[in-house]
Order: sequence, then C-alpha cells, then structure tokens
Amino acid sequence: MFEQYLRIKEGYPDALLFYRMGDFYELFFEDAEVASRELQIALTSRNPNAEAPIPMCGVPWHAAEGYVSQLLNKGYKIAFCDQVEDPRAAKGLVERAVTRVYTPGTAVEDVSLEPKGHTYLGALFWSADTDRGGFAWVDVSTGYWAGLHVKKSQELWQWAQKIAPRELLLPEDADVPASLHLTDIQAVRVPLRSHFDYKRSAERVLAAQSVAELGALGLEGRKELVQACGALLAYLEQTQMQDTKHLAPFEPLDLGQHLLIDDVTERNLELFRRLDGRKGVGTLRHVIDSTQTPMGGRLLEERLRNPWRELAPIQETQDAIAWLIAHPENRKKLRETLSGVYDLERLSTRIALNRTSPRDMLSLRQSLAALPPVKSAITSSDADTPRVLRSITEHWDDLGDHAATLQKALADDPPQFITEGGLFKQGYNAELDELLDLVEHGENRVKALLDEEQKASGISKLKLGYNRVFGYYFELSKAVGGTPPEHFIRRQTLANAERFTTVRLKELEEKLLSAADRRKSLEYKLFQQLRGALAEARPRILFMADMLAQLDYWQSLAETAVRHNWSRPVLHTGQSITIREGRHPVVEGIIGEAAFVPNDLHMDEDRRLLLITGPNMAGKSTVLRQTALICLLAQMGSFVPAREAQLGLCDRIFSRVGASDNLAQGQSTFMVEMMETARILRQATKRSLVILDEIGRGTSTFDGLALAWAVAEELARRAGGSIRTLFATHYHELTALEGKIPGVHTMNIAIREWNGEIVFLRRLIPGPSDRSYGIEVARLAGVPQPVVQRAREILAQLEQNKGSSPVRQVMPNLLPGIQLPEAKPKKAVEEVAVAEPEHPLLVALRDTNPDALTPLEALKRITEWKLLWGAPKQ
Repeated sequence: MFEQYLRIKEGYPDALLFYRMGDFYELFFEDAEVASRELQIALTSRNPNAEAPIPMCGVPWHAAEGYVSQLLNKGYKIAFCDQVEDPRAAKGLVERAVTRVYTPGTAVEDVSLEPKGHTYLGALFWSADTDRGGFAWVDVSTGYWAGLHVKKSQELWQWAQKIAPRELLLPEDADVPASLHLTDIQAVRVPLRSHFDYKRSAERVLAAQSVAELGALGLEGRKELVQACGALLAYLEQTQMQDTKHLAPFEPLDLGQHLLIDDVTERNLELFRRLDGRKGVGTLRHVIDSTQTPMGGRLLEERLRNPWRELAPIQETQDAIAWLIAHPENRKKLRETLSGVYDLERLSTRIALNRTSPRDMLSLRQSLAALPPVKSAITSSDADTPRVLRSITEHWDDLGDHAATLQKALADDPPQFITEGGLFKQGYNAELDELLDLVEHGENRVKALLDEEQKASGISKLKLGYNRVFGYYFELSKAVGGTPPEHFIRRQTLANAERFTTVRLKELEEKLLSAADRRKSLEYKLFQQLRGALAEARPRILFMADMLAQLDYWQSLAETAVRHNWSRPVLHTGQSITIREGRHPVVEGIIGEAAFVPNDLHMDEDRRLLLITGPNMAGKSTVLRQTALICLLAQMGSFVPAREAQLGLCDRIFSRVGASDNLAQGQSTFMVEMMETARILRQATKRSLVILDEIGRGTSTFDGLALAWAVAEELARRAGGSIRTLFATHYHELTALEGKIPGVHTMNIAIREWNGEIVFLRRLIPGPSDRSYGIEVARLAGVPQPVVQRAREILAQLEQNKGSSPVRQVMPNLLPGIQLPEAKPKKAVEEVAVAEPEHPLLVALRDTNPDALTPLEALKRITEWKLLWGAPKQ
C-alpha cells in the first residue's frame, strides 16, 4: 500500500494527497502533519511502535468537503486519490489513481465558495518582445471567463490586483511586483512552454469554445491574451481531469464601454471592503445589496466593479428601477418569488461536470418551479411597462419540460449520495417500481415465511434474525426446547440457542439482496440519464439565470432607493456636475438620514477644479467621496442619494484619499501618496473625475505646499483644462489660485465658534476658510490641556513672525539661549499678482435660483447665510 501511495504522491508533490482507504481519506508523512495542524485533527501513526513511526491522519470520505474547504481557504492544493476498480473484482491491492485536484481557484462546491461573489482563477502574460500583455480570468463554478489586452505592464498588474483571483498563473521566469505579495492572490508558477505556448494555447481555446477562428471570440491580433487563455485551459485540464466544454463564450473586456475604477480608488472609496480590509457594514456594497439570489449578487458585484460608460444601458436600468418603485406590489412579489431560486449557474456547472448530488437536483427542481411565479410578478398590462422588462417576458423560458420531469422523478427527501438509492419516486420507472416493491415489502415476505414455519412446526417461539455474516436465519432457544424440522439446516450454535436456515429462506434472501443491489444500480443509471439531459439544457438554464440576475439586480437597486429615499439622476454627455442635497450613502446608512447634513455641489466650465478648505473633522473627505460615489452609482443605473443630480458621464474615477504606508515595500506614507498622485496625473483624461485629499502633507510645509500647488496647476491645465477635480487641502495659500487659473473655484466646510467651542456645520459653502482650527480639533480629540495651551502660544508667535523662515525668527523667543547659524540670503521670489476673490455671499447669491426654491428652503438658506456671514464683526 505504501509503495502505491508513494508512487502516486510523486506525481503531486505540491498537493496534499487524500488517499482513499475504506470509509476514510488518509494522509501520511508530511501531508499528515500539515493537515493535522491546519484542521486540528488527531495525528496518529500506522506503526506507532516502530523506531520511525509514519505520521498519519484521516477524515471521513462523506464529510471530506468541509475539511477541503478549510484547506483551500488557507491556500493549499488537494489531490483526491480514489479507488478506480471494483474492490470485489480486484485481485490483491485495489488500484487507485488521482481523480481530481482541488485548488483555491478551481472550486465548484458551495462549501468552498462565497455565494454572492466570484472566485476567480487568473493567468497573466507579459511579452517584453512585443511590449504587450494579456490577463484572463475564469470563474470555474459558473463558467464565466473574460480577459483584456493592454500595452502597459503597470496597467496589467493593476487589473490583476483589481480582479484579485485566488490563484494567478504566471510563467516560471515572470517578474512579480512587490505589491502582489501584500494581497490574497496566490501566485502559481507554471512552465512557459506547456502552458503559455501560443500555438497550443490557440488550439486549446478553439477546441474549448467549438469555433474555427479566434476572431469569433474577439481574440484576433491579441496574441498575449490568447496565451493567457491557453494557460487557464491547460491548468483546468490538468486539475479537473476532463475537458472544459462547460465554459461560457469568452468575453474580452471592452474598456471603452465601462467606467474604469482602479484598485486604489476601489479601496479608497470602500466599495467592497473597508480600509481595514473587512467586508460588510461600512462598504457601499453592503448598502445597496438587497439581492435575493446568488446570481443577482454576483451581477451587482460586476456592475459595481465595472459601471457603464454609455447612456443606453444606464437609462434602461433606470427605467426598470423606476417601474419597480412605482409598482410596490410587483416589487414585493418579485422579491418573494426570487427568494426561492437557488444558484442556477453553479448548479448547472456541477451537473455539466458530473459533480452533482441528489440535493443539487432538488434545488434545481425548486428553482425551476419558481420561474412561472417570477414571470407573473413582472407581467403587467400597464402601458408604461419599460421596454427592457417587456423584452424579458417575451423571451421567457420557464423550462417547463425539465421542471415536470424533475417533479415526477425526484424523491422529496433524497439521500446525500447517488450510490445510496432512494433517489426516485414511485411511478417514474416501471422496472424500478418492481424492485422497489420487492425491497420495501421484502421484510413482510420474510415475516410471512416465519409465520408458516411456526404453524408447520408447532414451535410458536421460533424467531427470525439477521446479521451481516449469516444473513437471515431462524433462531430456536434451547430453553424453549423442541426438535427442529427436518428441512432446517444448522448455521450456528450458541450457548443458549441454535440458528438455522432453509432453502426457501436462502432463496428469498438472495432475491432481496439482489433486488437492493439492482435497485441501486438502476437508480444510478437513471440518475445519470437525468443528469445528461439537464447537462444538454445548460444553455437554456444559463439564459434564464442571466434573466433572473438582471431582475434581481433591478429590484435590489429599487429596494435600496425606496429604503433610503434616493432619486433618479439625469446623465448627459457634457462636463457639468450638479448635485442638490447630496449625501454619502455609507455614512448616512450608519448615522441615519436625520443626522446627516446634505450638501450641494456644482461643477461646470468655470468651476472645473474645486479647492475645498476647512478644518479636520469638518467633512471635506465625506464631500469628496460622496461625489465620486454618486457618479459611480449613477453609471451603474442606480438611483442616487441626492434630492436632484445632473451628471456628465465619467470615463474614469481617480481618488487619492487617506494616509497609509507600505512598510513591507519600503514605501513611506508620503511615497504612497506621491505614487497615487503620479498615477492620476499620468492617466486622467478630459472625462475623468478626480478627488484629491491633502496632497503634500507627508513632507515639510513648504515642500508640501509647493507640490500641492503644482499638482493643482497641472490638473487645471491637463486635457485642455477639462478634468473635473475636487481638491481638499489645508494649505490656504492655494486659494490664491482662484482668479489666476481659469476654472479654479474655492469652497469650504463651514464651522462656527460659540463660547470658545467650535461647531461643525458640515455645510459646503463658497469661499475659503479663515483658518484650520487644528488645535481645536486636537482638544476635542482629548489631547491634554497643557499641550493644547502650549500649541496655542507657539501658533500665536508663528503667526506674528510670518516670513521666509518663520521658525528661525520664532525660535529665540521660544527657546532662549539657542544660537542658530545665520541664514544665507535667498534670491527674492517674484510676487504673484492675484485678483481679490469675491465675497462668498455674492457667489452664493449668484448660484441661487429663486424659482427653484420653496418658501421653507429660502428661509432656511437665509438663516444659514446670516449664521455664517451676518455677525456684526463681519
């Protein structure tokens, strides 16, 4: 046995070998030590008394999936070694072979997958010869796969980190950026010639997709992407040990159709994870995800990651959402019916791969039964039903033929495994019905034979028994006495009884045992026939899965809009952005709508770069992020957290917010800040939206100010001065750019001082703030009072000695006795003539449209202006 084990293990040195022995999967040697540690199961030995005992541990074969899931989540690869011949027919050791290799990126079982998320396997190939690269990714559990072809190596790695596959296939000699090691992506090195060879890759792709030319898949002229796709297919064939015909048609990602959000922006905006890396509360997805099905949840993830850039699909989605909002009864019924639908995509995949269980078939039956009620929930005679909903009902396929077959065939409570029998209902198959009758009523026949023998022999206390060694037998107690009939054949003598059999009993037993085996064999055959028919129907099932995903996506966004009082935005191809009473969807969801102060924002030709000042904690970052999130939501087709929004389409959203460092890469907070800024300056286009928070704060005051000033000038100049930018800063000197550079406009987050305290009004108003209030924020944060008081004294002296070297002038006063070297005279800096900015009240008045205000809003606005600018000293 160990010779066989070691021979098989030699072919899979990088995997934990689960070796089937009876009812257990056993692991030996180093594999056993690893599994015992990771799974917290007992480590034993095959030969505990030997000088060198062999480590061993095992798990029950019927419960192996749960253990495999734990190991996959920890990044391990598992090879399943099963018996490949009938033990009853085997001579000597039963032949075994690896039947499948489980890896983190190729799982198809639900226990190893996130229900509403994709689990991707990726492959990346960069050619230094052509200066081109390809990145492809596949979700094996659904069959979806896609890819892209790019001209910049850096962009290729950005996409890899954005998609974040569980495993990323790379050529053996590929250079990997240090940032990849800080992600959850597991790099898998594979041979270049066997996996990435272009000719073999093209053959694999054509065979897997059943097409004659690469152009049919959008892969013509994309050599590096073909090589990445070929590596995926080679790896799947190697691990799954079967063909890849179940994959859906390949879909190259068209970057021109989608709003692009890089991995940095995705992280900064907390779309899927909070900045601390956790999912759930505090993310945008958590706010908008009211989907009822796994397919809808995955479509929501895909749309959130790649929103639309074109008006047509956005407006279609808005129409569907608006109709569901206007028809609450239909929306309620749709949510209820969708809740009964299981994961059709993954069920269909397991059926196609012959890895399905009877419980999967039961889930499919329940899902297909829900299709007619789902259709009725969106069927309406209203003339205002949007075209996209009518199109779905017109192309609806309720798969009634397969639903009826499953309803007729499957037992209501089938066993977990297909080899146990009990899969089908009475009446599905005539031959099976005969066997079922024999099996289910065989016990009664045995009892009837016992009654006959009791009457014929006159021994009323003759008993019937059964065990696995002797089968059925008659038992006669010695205490009862009596002579057994002549036709009784003695089988076993016990201390207190004798056991017998008869010819008739033996014949009946053989019939019963044969019937049980024949029944299991026939049920297995019928199950495979049913599975084959459903595998052929996979295109129809996937078509309806896509329909249900869209309906679920729309109802989820409609439910979110109703729950949070969101409105339908107007999108256009211009550059302007107008948001009235905009809110941050995540912050509002946590603190409540009543506690959140909404803000207006307007950007146009004269206001392309908004410089936003104000103290820490006032809400600058919230305004920046909510603007980006409103634009992103709108281009998903969603309603948005604002009273009114008119938004020019964006092609990219960039963000540089927060402060962090990458110590493992030797990058300081300031270095990370500058790298993110460099990416924006190099990649932003005229239709981009850029949000910047506190550029230059990681270095000295003058260095930081100079960098922030230069970045603001560059953003105002690039792409013909059309990049829309929100720039939050503590450097009040930057407000001098208003009036000097076209398109720059200053705003601030208003606060008021009241009885020595500062009050955050959270209101975005025109004009610069008067000072930063940093010391007051420190006091609110709990900094000890002596420190706060000393900081005020130092600040007062610094403000009195403004000049080219304020610290040098103040130091002697603060620290007497310190002798500083004389400062070298510096070349005078030419003063910049800056126009005197208008009073913010004049700007606010000019921006106000009296015809659009209700009396209550007008009164509220006047009160706010009086609070901000109406004090006697102003």
